[in-house]
Amino acid sequence: MVVLTEILEQSSSSTYDYDVFLSFRGEDTRHNFTDHLLKALREATIDTFFDDAEIQIGDFLKPELENAIKSSRASIIVLSKNYASSTWCLDELALIMEQRRTSKHIVFPIFYHVKPSDVRKQGNSFGDAMAEHKQRMETELNSEKRSEWAHKIEKWKKALTEVADMKGEEANGRRETILIEGIVKEISSRLDLYKRSEIPHLIGVESSVRIITSFLKDRSQQSTEIVTIWGMAGIGKTYLANYVFQLHHLDFETSCFLEDIERRCTQPNGLLDLQKQLLKDIQARSWMDIDNVNVGTLKIEKSLFRKRTLLVLDGINNFEQLDVLIGTKGLHPGSKIIITSKNESLTEKCRLFQTQDPPKHMKHWLQGLDDEESLQLLSWHAFGCNEPNQGDKKQSTKFFA
Repeated sequence: MVVLTEILEQSSSSTYDYDVFLSFRGEDTRHNFTDHLLKALREATIDTFFDDAEIQIGDFLKPELENAIKSSRASIIVLSKNYASSTWCLDELALIMEQRRTSKHIVFPIFYHVKPSDVRKQGNSFGDAMAEHKQRMETELNSEKRSEWAHKIEKWKKALTEVADMKGEEANGRRETILIEGIVKEISSRLDLYKRSEIPHLIGVESSVRIITSFLKDRSQQSTEIVTIWGMAGIGKTYLANYVFQLHHLDFETSCFLEDIERRCTQPNGLLDLQKQLLKDIQARSWMDIDNVNVGTLKIEKSLFRKRTLLVLDGINNFEQLDVLIGTKGLHPGSKIIITSKNESLTEKCRLFQTQDPPKHMKHWLQGLDDEESLQLLSWHAFGCNEPNQGDKKQSTKFFA
């Protein structure tokens, strides 16, 4: 077994479940363009909501689709020939544009073999579809339902006009592979997700990433609130914690990554400085006002109790640090704390676990890489590839001799 020091160092910089909501007309693009786009988005670690239901039943948008739109940072709208013939698609579009007006929701339209002018002015297939919706309204005998239809049609027209005036991509005359590649790059840039694509060298910790990611996404009433990643020094605990933090911190209202706590606590006012950083990162306005750790702990307790927070405490080496940095009041529902430590039993010694309602806790033991995985990791950083050439390999293997 070979142990490597942590080699990845990155800065840690509304609540969302997804990066992107994908709106499309199934019969037009489900089994071709949209399927390829979804694959490319997920390969780029862009968390995408995709409704895989083949048949849409009823006139109203499913609650899960409405919730998915509201809990996504952005929407990609694939405007195809028959998009406007679906009342579901139009309801999605209207809600997406409403989210854009009332929040920071990013909207990216794709004009898939349709002209933006037809979408804007409701011409050709879009005009035919809107005429059918209007005809259905006029044949409705119930005056209340007819009024609802009229209101919806006006919302749909407004949304179509708005989305057609936005910057997007046109598919006409373009290779779809090139088009999709450009869409993924653009949405990554708009969402500021470029850092995710800079971490392709996940070697030897894939299963650990899946476990910690599952922990972060579990919001059930019985979900675990704190996980301790433990293992010997240099095993990669910070690397793992930082990786999942970068992927998921935007899913929480606030977040903070406190790195190398053991070392920082040896410095003058180390714990106080850590408290100030924590309060600043989770947007507590009074972080500058604290002048002792007791006051700092009280403010941290209030903040953690009020907001759904992702907190990483890296390099804990005694439980008193946890007493100072998380207190005893408990966490807001859905909050998660990741602790890294060389000591597996340290976390449950802190005062929070002595309360009447202690948090649910999980321990994750991080093992070292084997020789092959270690060589791959070294090769990535030394040579920019997983497998070095034969000459470089001879030099690399001397490192592990």
